[in-house]
Amino acid sequence: MTLPRLMIAPNGATRTKADHPALPVTIAEIIAATIACVGAGADGLHAHVRDAAGRHVLDAGLYSEFLAEMRVRLPGLYVQITTEAVGRYTPAEQRAVVAAVQPGAVSVALREMMAGDEKAARDFYHDCAAADIEVQHILYDSAEVDRLAGLVGRGVIPGGRLAILHVLGRYASGQISTLDDINAPLARQSVLGPAVDWAVCAFGPAETAILAEVLRRGGKARIGFENNLLQPDGQPAQANAARVATLNAMVEARLPLN
Repeated sequence: MTLPRLMIAPNGATRTKADHPALPVTIAEIIAATIACVGAGADGLHAHVRDAAGRHVLDAGLYSEFLAEMRVRLPGLYVQITTEAVGRYTPAEQRAVVAAVQPGAVSVALREMMAGDEKAARDFYHDCAAADIEVQHILYDSAEVDRLAGLVGRGVIPGGRLAILHVLGRYASGQISTLDDINAPLARQSVLGPAVDWAVCAFGPAETAILAEVLRRGGKARIGFENNLLQPDGQPAQANAARVATLNAMVEARLPLN
């Protein structure tokens, strides 16, 4: 399995319809948004499910329901669930949802999983490899690239092809990423070896230009309302699909980066 070229992250863990009325919350809304994004050129989904009150949850039943419906509506699409803790879930609870759901792919923040028992984390990563569950390692800075390399070197995380996501910034109000933010993590990426399948997500109005540059450099992109609601001109996007279409248009037109 390889990462999709352009993965849509349509909702994330914290935003609500108060942030944007088109932010999808229910399973039906998330699937409808994904269908529109696939039509605009996305080829993968980073999925968060929400409870009846619209809150981010690591709920095995909801994830299983969602994945079953996705297999009917969009068979064959790369779908990745999240284990994002949002300060509420423990590493044990994150591991438990993956064990119960057995998804094809999952995103795991290195700093969250390694905040607990290292042996339990090792068992988790190796169990995922044995079950052919692709783990995308979420990294927030160049130091975490080195930490991942060290964990692979010690056998805590299986070696071979590694799927990673460089997050350029933080999930904080007013966070704005710049093109320069990609340079430091990419400069360290060689410590992971040659078989690295890498992607990037970013925040703010420069997100489109950053991701266009990432695609030009041979990386993959994750785009959507989880990270950014704005078009390059600073105006709110109409929907997630508009973000996908805008990024693809910028890449195809080879518009200058500024």
